[in-house]
Amino acid sequence: MHELWLRDLESLEAISQDTKACDVCLRMAELSLRGRLEPFLHEVARDTELDAATKSMLAELASESGFLHAVEDYVHRTRVLH
Repeated sequence: MHELWLRDLESLEAISQDTKACDVCLRMAELSLRGRLEPFLHEVARDTELDAATKSMLAELASESGFLHAVEDYVHRTRVLH
């Protein structure tokens, strides 16, 4: 149980330290809350500059709204502490 919890914290911290990844996750979390994630994913699918791996990763993240909101919560809470 603790190992899984630590791994999740490590993932959240890694994302929070990567500015681009953090920005994308925060934006996707916001879109998810507003019910606007599907149009974003359609735009991603049409984007010719993104590779297939990136498109796939974004689609996978979009399916994990709980994770996106956990990232958002973690980032906001840890920014206060830093």
